[in-house]
Amino acid sequence: MRYLIILLAFFSCNKEDNVVDVKTEPAYKITKNISYNGVSVNVIIDKPEGSEFDVLMVFHGTVDFDNLILQAAENTLNVFKGLLDNKNLMIISVAYPEENLLFGENIQHCEAALLWLKNNAQSEIGVDIKKIFLAGHSQGGYLVTRLNTMHQTNGVIANAPGPLNLLYRCGLEENGEAPNSQQCTLLRNYYGTTTANPNAYFERSLLNFTNGFKSDILFVQGLNDSPIQMHSWPMFKDDLINCNSCQDIQFLELAGLGHNALFNSPQAKTKFNTFINSR
Repeated sequence: MRYLIILLAFFSCNKEDNVVDVKTEPAYKITKNISYNGVSVNVIIDKPEGSEFDVLMVFHGTVDFDNLILQAAENTLNVFKGLLDNKNLMIISVAYPEENLLFGENIQHCEAALLWLKNNAQSEIGVDIKKIFLAGHSQGGYLVTRLNTMHQTNGVIANAPGPLNLLYRCGLEENGEAPNSQQCTLLRNYYGTTTANPNAYFERSLLNFTNGFKSDILFVQGLNDSPIQMHSWPMFKDDLINCNSCQDIQFLELAGLGHNALFNSPQAKTKFNTFINSR
């Protein structure tokens, strides 16, 4: 009996000595310049504590000038983070360029960010990437919709994506019915007017990217958005409903809400989280 008591005491004393001290990787928030296939772009990485994550990659709306894009990426990260019920997702906000680029050319920077996340992030920042979701607002919604025709992810959310129809929008500017924008001015200087070269404008419109979606996608649209957006929204929605080469497409249309509907509606927040959590 005395021997047994001594033996139990020995194991009891060594139990604490043998406990492995597992250090959890700390949380951090950094801005990093990443590169993939020779294309570079800045991203803001908001990593929770840990080393294995589902990731939400987000894309800001139009700001025109590149000295504003890091702040736009920061703001976009914060508003999407505020929507998430699951605070353990890592969020990466892409500060894609806009200035002096023809509309849509920055898709190469957004694609580089996504492919870096898929292929290089694990080795460069030392985390295991599990599921990947894309989300974007306005021009960011345009970009994630286009990315969905190029690469598969676990799901995509687009709020008020656009421009839906550059042919219509830039035509209004030419006729003096809408204020001039940097996007249409650059296109006009390069291609000529919408009347002279309509195909060039349509090819860059989101209406030209309504087929071949590789992942499920949720579109959120406030029905009190700008007249330019709402003019083309029914046509865009009909084209998507009739897509025979798309994964599941969901729509949330919100009466009485405008361009920021996703961020101003409890119903939209619930739908946003349900969409992510169910995949």
